[in-house]
Amino acid sequence: MSPRQPSALARKSTVLGRKLGGELLRLRVAAGKTQAEAADALSATATKVVKIERGWVPVRDPDIKALCELYGIEERATADSLLHLARTDRDRRRTRGWWNQYPELRAQVEYVALEDVANRVRTLQIALIPGLFQSPDYARALHVAAGHWEDPDEIERYVEARIARQDRLSGERPIQVWAVIGEGALRQEVGGRDVMRAQLKQLLKLTQQPNIKVQVLPYRAGAHASMAGAFTLMSFAESSAVEVVHLDTPSSTLWLESEQDAAHHAILFDRVARNALSQTDSRSVIRRVIEEI
Repeated sequence: MSPRQPSALARKSTVLGRKLGGELLRLRVAAGKTQAEAADALSATATKVVKIERGWVPVRDPDIKALCELYGIEERATADSLLHLARTDRDRRRTRGWWNQYPELRAQVEYVALEDVANRVRTLQIALIPGLFQSPDYARALHVAAGHWEDPDEIERYVEARIARQDRLSGERPIQVWAVIGEGALRQEVGGRDVMRAQLKQLLKLTQQPNIKVQVLPYRAGAHASMAGAFTLMSFAESSAVEVVHLDTPSSTLWLESEQDAAHHAILFDRVARNALSQTDSRSVIRRVIEEI
């Protein structure tokens, strides 16, 4: 590669960058504007517009404002959401967080980095305790069983990184977490009885924090709106327009970045939460399972 060629880093997109770019692309198409017209509004080339719409580069506030004017965006809330998203993405790109010390995180690096700047998480987990709530022994047992690593040191490094994430649950800016957890996740004896008992005691203690809401989805709830599986909604502002959806599969991680996808999963989450137990009843179930183990 010659020195004048763009580096791989310059073309690396981020989740928030792609979301911002996708929203700007949608607004441009809705306004009937071309990339050339957008480039003129920015006093730039069409290449820059392509990079913005693909999430390859951070976007400055003046560029957001110029594009909003070109696209005829009169609603202050829409412009404010785009500006907030652009600023959050710029902060995300600049930050060299602790997670960069852990190559063991692999595909989860982007998730952890976004979790660090998010203000709210809603997660539906049917089969396991959410990562932010996991004890070291529980996390270790999960990843030994998954067979991702044979080297014990790698496993310990991964567990260490998993536990470091929990700093977001406290401190000056604690993240708001609303978790709906399937009853089966409470009863699956990951790591054995002692490990699971300790995990549930930790979960029970966390439910006392004002920034944490836990609801148990009981077996008797029957069929629900998200039988297809677990997902997490990550929010970066009060506006629902600044949300992304995260899905995990056994072989990959998937981000859904459109406003429509976020809105759809927010509806699914609310429907499942309505079928789940209240916070008080959920704590009672957790206590009962602890006693039964």
